[in-house]
Amino acid sequence: MNIKLHKLFNTVSVSCIAVLLLSCSPDRNTDKDHLVFRYNEHSNIGTLDPAFASNPQIIWPTNQLFNSLVQLDDDLSIKPDIAKRWTINDSTFTYTFILRDDVYFHKNKAFLETQNDSTRKVTAYDFEYSFNRLLDEKVASRGRWVLNNVEYFKAENDTVFSIKLKQPFPAFLGLLSMRFCSVIPKEAIDYYGNDFRSNPVGTGPFMFKMWEENVKLVLRKNPNYFETDELGNQLPYLEAIAITFLPDKQSEFLQFAQGKLDFVSGLDNSYKDEIVTTRGELQEKYKDRVTLIKSPYLNTEYLGFYMDAESSQIQSKTLRQAVNYGFDRVKMITYLRNGLGFPAVHGFIPKGLPGFNEIEGYSYQPEKARKLVHQYKEETGDQTPTISIGTNSQYLDLCEYIQRELEKIGITVTIDVMPPSTLRQMKSSGELDIFRASWIADYPDAENYLSLFYSPNFTPNGPNYTHFKNEVFDSLYVQALSVSDISKRKHLYTKMDAIIIEEAPIVPLFYDMAVRFVNKKVSGLGINPQNFLVLKRVRKGK
Repeated sequence: MNIKLHKLFNTVSVSCIAVLLLSCSPDRNTDKDHLVFRYNEHSNIGTLDPAFASNPQIIWPTNQLFNSLVQLDDDLSIKPDIAKRWTINDSTFTYTFILRDDVYFHKNKAFLETQNDSTRKVTAYDFEYSFNRLLDEKVASRGRWVLNNVEYFKAENDTVFSIKLKQPFPAFLGLLSMRFCSVIPKEAIDYYGNDFRSNPVGTGPFMFKMWEENVKLVLRKNPNYFETDELGNQLPYLEAIAITFLPDKQSEFLQFAQGKLDFVSGLDNSYKDEIVTTRGELQEKYKDRVTLIKSPYLNTEYLGFYMDAESSQIQSKTLRQAVNYGFDRVKMITYLRNGLGFPAVHGFIPKGLPGFNEIEGYSYQPEKARKLVHQYKEETGDQTPTISIGTNSQYLDLCEYIQRELEKIGITVTIDVMPPSTLRQMKSSGELDIFRASWIADYPDAENYLSLFYSPNFTPNGPNYTHFKNEVFDSLYVQALSVSDISKRKHLYTKMDAIIIEEAPIVPLFYDMAVRFVNKKVSGLGINPQNFLVLKRVRKGK
């Protein structure tokens, strides 16, 4: 197995990428290796256009290539990016951003079509163009929804950009930190057209160098990047980023274990027992060369009931609550996730956001679950309650565990395993009575989670996949949108979350944990609750 994987990897050797980047000499490559950060993306990257950065495999490289008005630090606090400061007029819902005047686009031949230089400064008019492109139906950006609540935006002059909302939305600044809102130059779109996806031009700490799709992607240091560290040193420290595309996570881990990759994100079943104990700590044999970094991850894993289903099992709140009480989440996380996660014994809002840990959710109470099943049988006359769960293969172990436990309390469970794309489609179209799902925060506010239960957001018009409807919940949701004070908003969030738990349109499974295994030669690679990859402050030792 090892020999086979070694031969496979030699065809896309990261060391060859380093040679390509820095030298044709093996000796010089060895000397420069500490300037190249290497990671693997096991999923395909479909585009490097930030207008389509809707999943982590696209967000990670575009984070290195582009900037927005604002950015988030590892604590999810909003910080200046290209906007050095801003004001908010609460009475008119208007945001006014004052931009830096020292930010340049990456050098690119696209600029030579209209001027005598290969770059130029970023202005407020570039943000106006970028936002208009986001709204352009011909572009069909996946991030168009970010501007749904915007009445207008405009460049007042080169360094002042204003945005007026239709109605108050306290989480709006968080939306502006998303990659969708990156600034891009019109010249590059005019020059490359649809090929901008593979010829990105941004302002970020790294520039596009080359991309052989499904083989390798190389980014180079931007020598004109505007950010500096606390001592005034220009960022980034690295010379390059080299990304490979081994599709198999076990192969990816093997390359990391051999020192050919600098980090691995997440814990896959194929290697979880190899590298971590059942208590979520590093195995002893890796402690001298690997650092384990953990953080709460804004991701709630759950089962969703389709509330418009005709079956009596789904329509019965009694049976839905029985399912919630009927299995041990603590045991599930300990043995199936090696302790790397948090049992979802509170609400739907995950650990790491205001509103978490405010209510008592479902703990393991098998006797109570059996009584609820008995009550369901008496209420409906259905003596053999049966439910079916749709999932993909990655979560089959969790679903099989739940299946075994629910059978002990009198509920028969069938599991329908399907490809991820099929699961997404059937979940969106209401074809599954129960579906396994996860919700990763688009922006760091609990409203993003509660929006899944707001009735005007029924799919396909929004993310309410369960088709849950509750008038009190809807009223509280609308009320929260007009409250700018987070402590007051948190109180409303808690009330909404409590309604979700009581009515049980979902079965919260666990609040995820961001996990990174990092080569000890690497420093400055932090971690954050959205699991964003930010490499501008990373260093590597020789």
